[in-house]
Amino acid sequence: QLQASGGGLVQAGGSLRLSCAASRRAFDRYTMAWFRQAPGKERELVAAVTNGGITYYTNSVKGRFTISRANAANTVSLQMASLKPDDTAVYYCAAVDSASVLTYAYQYHYWGQGTLVTVSS
Repeated sequence: QLQASGGGLVQAGGSLRLSCAASRRAFDRYTMAWFRQAPGKERELVAAVTNGGITYYTNSVKGRFTISRANAANTVSLQMASLKPDDTAVYYCAAVDSASVLTYAYQYHYWGQGTLVTVSS
C-alpha cells in the first residue's frame, strides 16, 4: 500500500529526492515516516511528519533533509541534500494510524518496499 521510489547512486555532497505514494486515501490522517537501514545496523527513524504537519528529524540529518507530505496526492517525500557516505542505506517509507510521531520501527503498521541510496565518497 506504500510505494517508494527515488533512490540511486550519488556523490557525497549531492542531493536526492525520495517519494512514497500511498494507495489508500486514509493515509492522509496517518503519521508518515522515512526509516533507513544500513548493512549490519538496525532500522532507524530518519524523519516523520504527522497529519498536522509536525515534523521530526534524527539529529544526523537535521538541516540537510526535509520531509513533506501532499495529502491531496497521497504522497510523502524526503528531500536529501549534502549527502554523506554515512547516509548510505535502504530507505523505507512507513505509516501509522497515529497523530503523534512514533520513533520505533515496530510501531509502524505499513511499509513500503525500500529504495537503496548509495552515497560515494
